[in-house]
Amino acid sequence: MFQYEAALNALLFALSKLGGKSDMHKLCKILYFADQRHLSLYGRSITGDTYIAMQYGPVPSNVDDILKAVRGDSFFSGYVDELKDKLAFENRYIVKELAEPDMDELSESDVECLTYAIDLCHDKSFGQLTDLSHGMAWTNTARDRAISVKDILREAGDEEEYVEYIADQLRLQSALLQ
Repeated sequence: MFQYEAALNALLFALSKLGGKSDMHKLCKILYFADQRHLSLYGRSITGDTYIAMQYGPVPSNVDDILKAVRGDSFFSGYVDELKDKLAFENRYIVKELAEPDMDELSESDVECLTYAIDLCHDKSFGQLTDLSHGMAWTNTARDRAISVKDILREAGDEEEYVEYIADQLRLQSALLQ
């Protein structure tokens, strides 16, 4: 289940560590690798977002919608007043932070995995990040479709028993929240 506050503050944390701005592609890859690592190590993702297998790699669906709304090219653009003091676009693809992350919204393990992903991605080019994110989970998914949590965990190197356990736990958690 999508965690809006955690996702927003994960974005702001990443931006703060990247000098206050970054392109959308890099931010999406940082969130993907942070969520993958957190899911593998701690049994939950940071953002709770669904990753879509797009042409240039996994894209967090809800975060992508938020960024497009802030940019002004989304149906939801009129509903983002609360984000106008947190994020802005320098141009069509470069996102700037306008506020510091609320660290109360991120756990120590969230910060650990975000820092790992930032270190992994910060100095990579668009092409290098695309190649890096075109792993087994992306390859096994039809374009423009949701990447399965199981494949994300398998790509992280987790054993099948753990993959099934986490997938079952996430299904149960989702059912209880409905």
